Amino acid sequence: MDKDDWKNLGGRMKPILTDRDRTELDRRVAELEGRTGSQIVLAVTKRSDSYAELPWKAFALGVSLAGFGAVTFEILRPGWYLHLAVLLAVVFSLAAGAACALLCIALPSFARLFLDPHRSEVEVNQYAQSLFLSRELFETHSRMGILLLVSIFERQIVLHPDTGAAKLLGNEAMRGVVESMKGDLASGRIALAFKNGLERLESILPVSEAEGTSEEELPNTLIEGRDE
Repeated sequence: MDKDDWKNLGGRMKPILTDRDRTELDRRVAELEGRTGSQIVLAVTKRSDSYAELPWKAFALGVSLAGFGAVTFEILRPGWYLHLAVLLAVVFSLAAGAACALLCIALPSFARLFLDPHRSEVEVNQYAQSLFLSRELFETHSRMGILLLVSIFERQIVLHPDTGAAKLLGNEAMRGVVESMKGDLASGRIALAFKNGLERLESILPVSEAEGTSEEELPNTLIEGRDE
């Protein structure tokens, strides 16, 4: 069970980033933009989709395991009254299914066991694309907008550059940025993951000829998305 799971059970939701972390990240983004002429936007969301099917998958697992246990018990300990055995099997199966469904809702680490990797990858990429468009991150000079999104529940990172920035980065370099952040994201160190990603971007993006004079076309404030 993750540390955050205990806080969720206790009804206390820890903020994703502290004010100090936000201020530091905003400063780092401004410095990087001044050096490279890019326009970088950081975004974090607790999850990119509601995944309504996950509790039902957990319920089905609980029912299946409880039913298997009831049948095994009946084989090992025959002689019960048939109607009582059936009643107990139904009750325990439903109770186990309900318990698994509730755990899936309360504990992200448990819910991730039922998350299809391909589905989560698609949802996170779609969320990043919709955020890029809804925030109009394409409205920059020379199309140098870059969105760096962290989706916590899925433990996935998306680097979404506009056409101008994509020419400077390349697929291999973008994979390097994402890989540099994964370890800290898995450990729940979101701010450090962003810092590592920004450092890797700084090592990749060329220094602008007009260093220190680039206009701030997009706000540096980190975007915090849905929290359902």
